[in-house]
Amino acid sequence: MTENFNASVLEAVPLPAFFVDANARIIDANARAVALQPQASENRPLILVFRQPALNDAVEKCLRTRQPQRSLYLHSDARQEHRYEVLCSPIAGGGGMICFRDVTEERQLDQMRRDFVANVSHELRTPLTAILGFIETLQGPAKNDPVAQDRFLTTMSNEASRMNRLVGDLLSLSKVEEVSRMRPTDPVDLCGIVASAVQNLSPLAEENGSTLIFEPKSPELTVPGDADQLLQVVTNLIENAIKYGGQGTNVTLTMDELPRAIGVLGPAVRLTIRDDGPGIDDVHLPRLTERFYRIDSHRSREKGGTGLGLAIVKHIINRHRGRLEIESVLGEGTEISVFLPIN
Repeated sequence: MTENFNASVLEAVPLPAFFVDANARIIDANARAVALQPQASENRPLILVFRQPALNDAVEKCLRTRQPQRSLYLHSDARQEHRYEVLCSPIAGGGGMICFRDVTEERQLDQMRRDFVANVSHELRTPLTAILGFIETLQGPAKNDPVAQDRFLTTMSNEASRMNRLVGDLLSLSKVEEVSRMRPTDPVDLCGIVASAVQNLSPLAEENGSTLIFEPKSPELTVPGDADQLLQVVTNLIENAIKYGGQGTNVTLTMDELPRAIGVLGPAVRLTIRDDGPGIDDVHLPRLTERFYRIDSHRSREKGGTGLGLAIVKHIINRHRGRLEIESVLGEGTEISVFLPIN
């Protein structure tokens, strides 16, 4: 093979790739391989360029046995660590071709799935264990104790309700993910949706000693959307503000139109929910929309939270091609803004 032919073949490969000779010396590399490891263009022994024993052993075995070999290569840059699946294949002349496939995202998705299953199992196991324990008690020591029976049955009812909320949120999350690529197009009166959510949650606010204030700058703001999902978003955010803002917190909702907003194409509607509660430490803000992430697990469970509410909110807003922004200062309350495109 000529040098020009080698180069043209490598550049046609849509992955970082290079040729090595029978002595495992790099003889040519494409631009993607050089971007991955600049020394790959210097015609040096592989072992001096990619200093990872597993990779070098796989290449050496490929050249010796003339059989394809696989390995993993870990590469760190300023932002994160990347994982590459490396395939070494023998070629005519005694050398080999080595290709790198980035599997970082696949590994992250696998880890997310494992974490999700572990979290769901943990969330269900706790109330189930409690219910089974109370059943055993009711069948034994408390069999003829009406007072204990009433207390245990109340607790069992609360735990069962908690499981029911969790299953409901899991189903909601699944439904949103199923249609995440299908942007809703029905015209929706966002002012009407917010007004409905405020009315529905007024009893909860009164019970908490809170005040709900809705101040739209326009009597009607229409956006393309799914009315049920947007009502779910607004309800969740107001409910969180009431529950976690503390006793007597004031919750103010405002809406306005913007000619443009970061992360949203074209003009947008901004819905802002502010509370004057205790606020949230900065360290928690980037993770609030993660599934099952809680600032205070015990308090969240006491309030009936499943740890999925904000994850559902984020997915719904993403489906509407909008953006969620959370700002908070300890001791000064929290402000959550939802940006939705008007067109």
